[in-house]
This record gives sequence, C-alpha cells and structure tokens, in this order.
Amino acid sequence: MDNSNRRSRLERQIDENLRKVYHNEEEDAPVPDRFLDLLAQLKEQDIAGDTENDA
Repeated sequence: MDNSNRRSRLERQIDENLRKVYHNEEEDAPVPDRFLDLLAQLKEQDIAGDTENDA
C-alpha cells in the first residue's frame, strides 16, 4: 500500500472517530473548527515532511 492510500485511509478513520466522539444523538453536529484546523496543520506538516524526505 503506498503512502497516499495509507494516508487517505487514516484520514477517513480519523474523521469517523471524531464523528463518533462528537456525535449528538439529537442532531449530527459538525466537527469543531478547532479540530479541523489542527488536522489541516498536521496534514501540511506531513506533506512538508514527505517533500523533505523525497529530496
């Protein structure tokens, strides 16, 4: 399995787990912006790390 497939599967799993944790029985609440921002930062760092490792 290449890195992009592994990362894609991992991102889906993280999304599912966050939804499970923050699931509201009365309504489906979105994932808090704070966590989405954190995930975006981590993804940027991961991509930057991959770019440095490829060089």
